[in-house]
Amino acid sequence: MIIDHIGIAVGDYQKAKAFYEAVLAPLGIGPIKEVGPDQTGSDGWAIGFGRNEMPRFWIASGGPATRMHIAFSADTRDQVHAFYEGALAAGAVDNGPPGIRPNYQPNYYGAFVIDPEGHNIEAVCHKPG
Repeated sequence: MIIDHIGIAVGDYQKAKAFYEAVLAPLGIGPIKEVGPDQTGSDGWAIGFGRNEMPRFWIASGGPATRMHIAFSADTRDQVHAFYEGALAAGAVDNGPPGIRPNYQPNYYGAFVIDPEGHNIEAVCHKPG
């Protein structure tokens, strides 16, 4: 891992929070810590998602958001499928269904969606099928 954590601004905090709670769950990623104005030093809110009690992905109110691409690691190809289906059910737009992307790497198995804020969100598994 070369990045300790990342944060993005969102325009609709509650909608983004619900979206990410739903779509990251199949990857074993959940909300770890939520902070309010008394801790952020602003009038905004932020929530950190992660595994094993360490928040690595943060969303914060205060958009408009800058469009980003974020890829979340999956342990299995089934998790990639569950992420993709869950994201579509939660309001994301398809940006590439689950499948091998040999032009990236031989075992690159990913799925891409556009979240409600316009971010290109991906789940990827690098393990052979």
